[in-house]
Amino acid sequence: MKKTLLPLLAGLAVIASGCSNLERSRDLANPNVPAAVTAMQVCSNCHGIDGNSVSPNFPRLAGQQTAYLVAQLQHFRSHERADPPGFVYMWGISHHLTDDQIKGLAEYFAKQVPKPNAPGDAQQMAAGKEIYEKGVPEQNVIACAACHGPKAQGIEAFPRLAYQHADYIVKQLDIFQHTQGRPGTPMEAITHPLTGENKQAIAAYLQAFPD
Repeated sequence: MKKTLLPLLAGLAVIASGCSNLERSRDLANPNVPAAVTAMQVCSNCHGIDGNSVSPNFPRLAGQQTAYLVAQLQHFRSHERADPPGFVYMWGISHHLTDDQIKGLAEYFAKQVPKPNAPGDAQQMAAGKEIYEKGVPEQNVIACAACHGPKAQGIEAFPRLAYQHADYIVKQLDIFQHTQGRPGTPMEAITHPLTGENKQAIAAYLQAFPD
C-alpha cells in the first residue's frame, strides 16, 4: 500500500508545484501563465503593478483603451512599431505572446485606475488645453479631442492621454513628426505642423489634465 501511495503523492506534489509556479512565472513563452501574473511579474518592472508607471521613460497603462493596447502589443510582436524605445524594450518581451495573452494583458491594464498628477505651469497648461480642445487653426492643427475624447480618455484604437507622462508624450509626438517608427497612423500628418512649444504645452496639460 505504501509503495502504491508514494508515486501518487510524488505526482501530486509535482502538480501542486507546477500550479504554484504558474502564479509566479515570468515565462513569456508559456501561454498557460495568467495574464495578471505576467502583468505583475514582468510588465510591472517598468509600468507598475497598477499601470501607473513612475518613470517617464515608460508610459502609464492604467485605464488605457483595450483595443489600443492590443494593437500596440501586436505591432511590437511583428516589429511594425520600430521606434527606439519600442524595439529596445518591447520586441523581445512581446516575441512569444499569443493573441490571447495580448488580449489578457490589455484587459488587465484597461481595468486599472489611473492616478492623477499635480498641475504644472498654469500658463503652459492653458495653452495646451486650447490646442487639445480647439486645435491650432492657423497651423492646420486639428483638435486632439476629436480623436482622443473630451476627457482624453481615448476611444477604441485612439489611446487614453489623460495623466500620461509629459516627457513620454513629447517623445511620441517627436517620433510621429520626424520618423517612421510608428507607421500606419494619422498622427504623422497631424503632428507635422506642431512647434516645440505646442508639444510642450499639450504634454503639460495632458499630464495634469485638471477637471
